[in-house]
Amino acid sequence: MASKRPAFRENIHRLFDEAQDTDLAPGIVSLIESRSTRAQLREVALDKILPNPAQPRLSYEEESLGELADSIREHGVLQPILVRPVGPKFEIIAGERRWRASRLAERETIPAIVVEFDEETALEASIIENLQREDVSPLEEAAMFQKMTALGYSVRQLAQKIGKDKGYVENRMRLADAPTEIRELVSLRKDTISHAYELMKVGDERTRRRLAKKVAAGELTLAKLRVLTGGEPVDDPAGSPKRRAKTVAGKVAAARAADDALLATKGRLADAVEDLVDLLRNPEVVDEIPDVNRDNLAKYLTITKLKIENAIAIIRATREQTA
Repeated sequence: MASKRPAFRENIHRLFDEAQDTDLAPGIVSLIESRSTRAQLREVALDKILPNPAQPRLSYEEESLGELADSIREHGVLQPILVRPVGPKFEIIAGERRWRASRLAERETIPAIVVEFDEETALEASIIENLQREDVSPLEEAAMFQKMTALGYSVRQLAQKIGKDKGYVENRMRLADAPTEIRELVSLRKDTISHAYELMKVGDERTRRRLAKKVAAGELTLAKLRVLTGGEPVDDPAGSPKRRAKTVAGKVAAARAADDALLATKGRLADAVEDLVDLLRNPEVVDEIPDVNRDNLAKYLTITKLKIENAIAIIRATREQTA
């Protein structure tokens, strides 16, 4: 059997050359080469195709499907779907969106690559294919990552497979088990991912729901939410001057950069303090802060106060030295 694999791989690549517009991810091609015993490009009747019961995609936009259907009516299906035989019919592994749009376009057949896959390999290929899509929602990603780890992938292997870093995968997987209100928030607004991670720090369900509603309504910025959850602002090292300048020009440039950085930092500090004061003046918001977070915030502000006093002392000492 092993001796036949090189010839089979050659046939696979010839098949992909025939289907010039195929968009199968390299991971799926690898699965076909290593686990399938047969691969054939053919036209398959739409009424003989079944949707994948384990399809990782949660939804399809009707408007987008309609646009694809219009394109198929005019140009046909340019990219073959991937299916596997199941009894007298075929089950979709990758390309369900094209199949749905082809039905809307009232086509009778669709080009398909037919491969022999078991259920586990079919699910793996389906997930890999969907993870390449730009329109996959964060919640869909979370569910897919969870399924991939259930198939035996480590977080590191999964990150390498999809070209993301390990932290990205770990954060997305946290969404898979997130409370309902956080999942609903992310489903409504994809731009609230960072807010969602902060909300997961809130242990009280009632407080978490109130904060999630405020975020959804655009009433709570990420900076203000971090104050409520006891988090610290993220440092922005961009633009910080180098510690040493080896030339006169370098020293002048470093001095200017330091001055610009000082002004920028002063502005950010003023804005942050103003936001914090405005936030704490709101009794409704303050009442929502758990006692533990209030204590942590008080400690953090005390430490910050000492750091500022230290900075003031350094500035005054520097002025006395240059006077």
